[in-house]
Amino acid sequence: MKLRTLFVLIVMAAISVFAALNWSAFTAPTTISLVFGVVQAPLGLIMLGLTAFLTVLFIIFAVFVQTSAFVEVHRHERDLQAMRELAEHAEGSRFTKLHEFLEKETQRLADMDKESKTEVLVRLDKLEGVLNSAIDQSGNSLAAYIGELDDKLEKGARQSPGPSS
Repeated sequence: MKLRTLFVLIVMAAISVFAALNWSAFTAPTTISLVFGVVQAPLGLIMLGLTAFLTVLFIIFAVFVQTSAFVEVHRHERDLQAMRELAEHAEGSRFTKLHEFLEKETQRLADMDKESKTEVLVRLDKLEGVLNSAIDQSGNSLAAYIGELDDKLEKGARQSPGPSS
């Protein structure tokens, strides 16, 4: 039990005990002045009735405040749940967009890789052709030089008289 509730119950119990102990005084008739006239009535019962009436009003007010607070908390919980769902949906949407972006980038990089490989292979083929033609030209030039040397050696061997003895 909360401290406030316990305090209210103790005060109400004390009032009840006080009223029970002094019941004869509470029920004794007294002259009471009401602004427009005078009445004979038990003042203690009137005050006790007013206390009971105020207690009931207080309880009704407390129930009203607690009910309105409960309704407000319930409304905030619904709003919070809606916001949570919206945030989760937005987060899921971001993950989906990120996944799509990564797939596109991966595909783009794969395409660039294929293009690069194709370009490199084409360039290697060109270089291989150029290298083969350079080797062929070098081989032809070398063969021509060897042929010239061979011809010169043969001419030199024909022109020189044999070894002298």
